[in-house]
Amino acid sequence: MTIAGNNSAGTANASVTASETSCLERVPRQQGWRYASAAAILAVTLWLVLAFARGQIEWSYSGRYLTSPVIIWGIANTMILAFFAMVIGIILGIAIAIMRFSTNPIINWSAKGYIWLFRGLPSLLQLLLWYNLALVFPTIGVPGFVEWRTVDIMTPFVAALLGLGIAQGAYTSEVVRAGLLSVDLGQYEAASAIGMTGLHALRRIILPQAMRFVVPPIGNEFIGMVKWTSLASVIQYSEVIYAASNIYYTNNRVIELLFVAHTHTFGI
Repeated sequence: MTIAGNNSAGTANASVTASETSCLERVPRQQGWRYASAAAILAVTLWLVLAFARGQIEWSYSGRYLTSPVIIWGIANTMILAFFAMVIGIILGIAIAIMRFSTNPIINWSAKGYIWLFRGLPSLLQLLLWYNLALVFPTIGVPGFVEWRTVDIMTPFVAALLGLGIAQGAYTSEVVRAGLLSVDLGQYEAASAIGMTGLHALRRIILPQAMRFVVPPIGNEFIGMVKWTSLASVIQYSEVIYAASNIYYTNNRVIELLFVAHTHTFGI
């Protein structure tokens, strides 16, 4: 009886619901804003294409310099700088992230200060500071034993490498710290229970599990690093933007050479 009663009640409710909804007016979805936004995007795109097509641009120059040895060498220098700066950033990032978990207040606050400082300073400013380091430290080395002139050591490549690598370390440390926090606390406790030291457990258990959360953001950071290398043109490092600017200073084909640099950088 109970089952039959429940079935009859459910049928009645369904009939009531159907009768209530049958008298409601169906309102069509408003499509006007969607069509208007799509038309606006197409109009702006067409306007940009026509502007570049009718502008005073000799596209033949872009094709001519697309495979220029100077541009290709600039691309190679860009990738070299991006790779080694990223290596420095990853090493520093892992070290600073581990320091953030230290119970020693000096180590912990030193890591926080590093992140605060190098994330707050503009990257271009850091490159300029490293490039002009000789104004503060004329020589580098051990006084009385081995000394070198800073202006000879701090080349555009070294200044850009230190500036970008150290700045990247501040950003990478937060990525690594987030990956370490994603590992379950039980993993730390299990490693401690079997007698592993903190660094041993970090190397054998914690970091391998954290890598699945760390690697994808690091890939995005490397893409950003390739774009960051364009800042090195300010201190005369011969990456792709600097190579393109040297050419358009000679032939005044600015847009054409910038398009060449854009094509190669986008392709990377």
